[in-house]
Amino acid sequence: MTLQTLTYLVVGATFALYIGIAIWARAGTTKDFYVAGGGVHPISNGMATAADWMSAASFISMAGLIAFMGYGGSVFLMGWTGGYVLLAMLLAPYLRKFGKFTVPEFIGDRYYSRTARIVAVICLIVASITYVIGQMKGIGVAFSRFLEVDYDLGLGIGMAIVFFYAVMGGMKGITYTQIAQYCVLILAYTIPAIFISLNLTGNPIPQLGLGATMAGSETFLLDRLDRMVTDLGFAEYTTNARLSLLNMFMYTMSLMIGTAGLPHVIIRFFTVPKVKDARSSAGWALVFIAILYTTAPAVAAMARLNLMETMEPKEGQYLVYEERPSWFKKWEATGLLDVTDKNDDGRIRYSADPQLNELTKVDNDIMVLANPEIAKLPNWVIALVAAGGLAAALSTAAGLLLAISSAISHDLLKGVFMPQITERQELRASRIAMAGAIVVAGYLGFNPPDFAAGTVALAFGLAASSIFPALMMGIFSQRMNKEGAIAGMVSGLGVTLLYVFQHKGIMFIPGTEYLGGMPENWFFGIEPNAFGAVGAVVNFAVAFAVSRVTAAPPEHIQHLVEDIRVPSGAGAATGH
Repeated sequence: MTLQTLTYLVVGATFALYIGIAIWARAGTTKDFYVAGGGVHPISNGMATAADWMSAASFISMAGLIAFMGYGGSVFLMGWTGGYVLLAMLLAPYLRKFGKFTVPEFIGDRYYSRTARIVAVICLIVASITYVIGQMKGIGVAFSRFLEVDYDLGLGIGMAIVFFYAVMGGMKGITYTQIAQYCVLILAYTIPAIFISLNLTGNPIPQLGLGATMAGSETFLLDRLDRMVTDLGFAEYTTNARLSLLNMFMYTMSLMIGTAGLPHVIIRFFTVPKVKDARSSAGWALVFIAILYTTAPAVAAMARLNLMETMEPKEGQYLVYEERPSWFKKWEATGLLDVTDKNDDGRIRYSADPQLNELTKVDNDIMVLANPEIAKLPNWVIALVAAGGLAAALSTAAGLLLAISSAISHDLLKGVFMPQITERQELRASRIAMAGAIVVAGYLGFNPPDFAAGTVALAFGLAASSIFPALMMGIFSQRMNKEGAIAGMVSGLGVTLLYVFQHKGIMFIPGTEYLGGMPENWFFGIEPNAFGAVGAVVNFAVAFAVSRVTAAPPEHIQHLVEDIRVPSGAGAATGH
């Protein structure tokens, strides 16, 4: 059976599964649509949260970035993993105890202000729309290669699938679909990694294979990779930092606190019956996430090594273009891999020197998807990887789109402008908002401003600078009032967007890249994708300053803040 036929069968079977689950789990009430009825088991919710969390950026882009950035790519591992721990410990249980459906609803009630709720909706939509573009790019990349269709057609098919199960099932349909998607994506990620680790090192555990010696040799895998990349003029893989130490720190912090402020993950903790279950599901999700995240560094290093061995000069001669491998030709057809024969010798020179390098484009996003082909694994493994990449992109896209539609229908329509509408009308509005969000996300996905993880990193920065500080101060500061929270969110988001627009260009308008200068003009050398941490500092500073010169929150709000943090049953033994 050919690879294309097998891929169609595997991907088609997974799509049929997702659609079947959506029909079975159709939402009948707003509670079903927003929080899956509030009765999801903690282990099931942990698995769904992991799928929601591990987007196309985690599955497709993260290992690709580490493969080319080396040590510098560790900011994604540290930031996203640390951020999830922060979310699980400092936000999720308290927000679940508060008992509201959405993040803007919490902010509106905690800060006793419709204005605060509206500002939170705007911040949520800006961050979520930016994030969902990365998922759409992942869908397009996977389809364009493995189903051998045009990028735009692949993206359109992905939009239709998300539309069906997200609009029909809401959070209930998305939850059970994400459980299936987690199973697909984790098998698709780990099985090729096991095969490749076994081939290269003789060790079937990728995490151990990364630090092992090459099969039949006393040379360590990372030592061999370092030698190969430095021989061609690239920076050493194991020590290559991301610009500067300060930039790496700020990038990590931006990803970390942005993680804790992303509404599509926070909303998952409202789907379990009790606060205790929220803590338990957070722990289970971390276990499920760790399986992929501890495998990613090995996948990255092995993918880079496989690419280098393909391009390494043999007996002083570079790869003959006409003899390039079949995987090379297939990815070249997608436009994500490109060659320019600068000296007309019919060979592909690979070098860090841009004047000599003839492998002029290797899209970061292809590394995970191409790695099984480069390693010559069986066709069924390659087909499974395609299904896994699509599952990762679809699962997170659905969660983000639900967060956007909930913000529009529940927080703006029901919460502010039309509080008198019935539950049925609100459910209809939710589905219309979901459909509109899919159309907008798809439109932006047709013209993605950056590779998947780069765009996603910017989304984390926007969430870090706007939503996270408002949530943290709302839970841990009795003195924080509505004036401070609103001023903080507006200033944090505003400063971050201004910096991004100045140095990166207006991301949705082609041709505006780097309007305001080059890296040497960055603030203390901090790149735009890492600036969310600075925006968060501005948010906190402005919020506390404004709250000190304005009236304290009402007494019942201060008691509410204290009650959120007190465990159920506290004081029962003493009678206090």
